[in-house]
Amino acid sequence: MTNDPARFIGDIPRHYDRGLGPVIFEAYAEETARRAALWAPREALEIAAGTGILTRKLRDVLPAGARLTATDLNAPMLEVAREKFRPEEQVNFDVADALVLPFADQAFDAVICQFGLMFFPDKDAAHREAARVLKPHGRYLTSVWDAPRYNPFARIGVEVVERFFSDDPPQFLKTPFSWPEIDPTKEALISAGFTNIVISVIPRAHEVADLRSLAVGFVFGTPLIDQIRARDEVAPATIVDAFAERLTQEFGAPARIPMQAILFEASRT
Repeated sequence: MTNDPARFIGDIPRHYDRGLGPVIFEAYAEETARRAALWAPREALEIAAGTGILTRKLRDVLPAGARLTATDLNAPMLEVAREKFRPEEQVNFDVADALVLPFADQAFDAVICQFGLMFFPDKDAAHREAARVLKPHGRYLTSVWDAPRYNPFARIGVEVVERFFSDDPPQFLKTPFSWPEIDPTKEALISAGFTNIVISVIPRAHEVADLRSLAVGFVFGTPLIDQIRARDEVAPATIVDAFAERLTQEFGAPARIPMQAILFEASRT
């Protein structure tokens, strides 16, 4: 299995969507969707769709008759995603494990996964599954966050959490930034049967007027909140305050926050 689906439950998906989506996900979703649309897929699959941030962008740019299937292991995330679409928009939602996709061989023209790979315990298996469900010459797009030194908001989050939990700090905020590995991913894609691999390092900066909202997103919109509550040592709101203060010290107010992602594009042979 990939992630425990119980990790994104309760209010976590909505905090994730509201606090993190506009700042760190939407612009990358627009770029990924634009690249996917260049191939005009008629059948597209999104893996680790979460709350539908990329799904919405894909539906906006894919051909009108294209069918889009969005999957995630966490059903509560998909419940939020469904709210962004009208019934006639031809978007199907399925709870699915990226390592064991419930689809036939060669079912899709494109497979897209934004910022999901880092969470998969067997990344090679995820690439092989993407290749299996792709038609010959189908296109695979998958992205990861670059290292924390290129994403200082992540570094700051880890530092703040470790300040409050020096003996046993929650580890979740390290996970999304744990796989900035270009060469191993390239080799894995080749081994899975992909060719025509294009690797793009994509830096950007985002203007943020409300840093507290971003801090709330990181604390209450990720499994970090469960890790904090399990320790029962510090109120989550206290960590939000400290995180927002450190972001303001680092970037000012309003802030301009730099970030960087790596996007892999490949064709199935």
